[in-house]
Amino acid sequence: MKQRNHLLALALLALFIGSGVLYFRAYAEQKPFGIILFVGEGLTSSRLAAARLYDGGADRRLAINSLPHLALLTTHSADFAVPDAASAASALACGAKVNHRTLGIDPAGRKRATLLELAKQRGRATGLVTNTRLADPTPAAFYAHAADCRERAPLAVQLAEASLDVMLGGGRNDFEPVPGGTRRDGRNLVRELTGRGYKSLANTSDLLSEVAPALGPKLLGLFGTEGLAFGGQAPADGSQPRLANLVRTAIETLQKRAGGYVLVVDAGLIERAALANDGEHALQETLELDRAVDQALQYAGSKTLVLVAGGESTGGMTVNGYPLRQDHGVALLGMNASGLPSLAWATGPAGPPPTPNTAPSPTPPAPAAFYAPYAANVADDAIAAGFGPGSERLRGFVDNTFVFELIRSQL
Repeated sequence: MKQRNHLLALALLALFIGSGVLYFRAYAEQKPFGIILFVGEGLTSSRLAAARLYDGGADRRLAINSLPHLALLTTHSADFAVPDAASAASALACGAKVNHRTLGIDPAGRKRATLLELAKQRGRATGLVTNTRLADPTPAAFYAHAADCRERAPLAVQLAEASLDVMLGGGRNDFEPVPGGTRRDGRNLVRELTGRGYKSLANTSDLLSEVAPALGPKLLGLFGTEGLAFGGQAPADGSQPRLANLVRTAIETLQKRAGGYVLVVDAGLIERAALANDGEHALQETLELDRAVDQALQYAGSKTLVLVAGGESTGGMTVNGYPLRQDHGVALLGMNASGLPSLAWATGPAGPPPTPNTAPSPTPPAPAAFYAPYAANVADDAIAAGFGPGSERLRGFVDNTFVFELIRSQL
């Protein structure tokens, strides 16, 4: 009898241990240590195809093309079929459809928690990287709640109060008072943040040499008064780093925090180029994003969830005609062998002038069908591609709010 009881106890103990192991593997072990979300304008299959062709011809493959899991995202906002930057980013950041120009506030007026806010609540370190202004709509959607994304001064205050561990981007004048900056409330947010222990970075050499040690100071990098220069036009003095530099520094800093981290990366210069019908820089900045994704895949490790998701699509750029298989770079600019412009836009400043009786302007390298002061957004399904724990859930056609739900499930 006693021996049978001992055997029963051992069996129950083994069952308990086995259940614990299964639970750990199913729920604890699969949670990624790091989560990195890349966001960019116009990340559709056609834009990626154009970027591949520009980079090296038809046989070229990008780092994004190596991501094993893929879904297509519907992107409408709460009030329009075609989203703007604020509503598209808010869907990714908060998991809710919001109206145009609003950030993190649903149509009922309720504030929706952002991924970075939820990550802090779960004890994770948080980071935000952009090559435009930190107070621009797309990056702001991940830390702010606002009825009008055009008011950058209060957005900068919300970022300062969010206390993210790493904040790297442009737009220094949004954080400093006049006359050097644009703030009229007299607050110097840079001084406030450095007073709270942030290490302030100002150029590429700072970025390379001042990565915070474990449990060391937090990082604030404001590289330029406005957005950064396009990657190929960065100042020779090294004052403005490339997006891949920013991402590598953020990863090296955040991964030293024991509780894991969430990093959001906005490749915002793609949108700036698209608004101006600047096809060459739109493709170059898509490649800047791709190089940053490659940095993440190299330095973040296999226990990191890496996601790339499209926000809004601007201008409707297409590659036309029949470029040769090996054509790339400048060979994709201007007219191709078919007598068609290799790159063309649907709307924007490169369209024919709207007023009659004016001399026609020379055809630009990437013309638009219809004139607009800046390119309008278009209806398109964006991509979401991923690598790492949880990314296998990307499949088929889903809404862009699914990206939020996927990341939240992995916090």
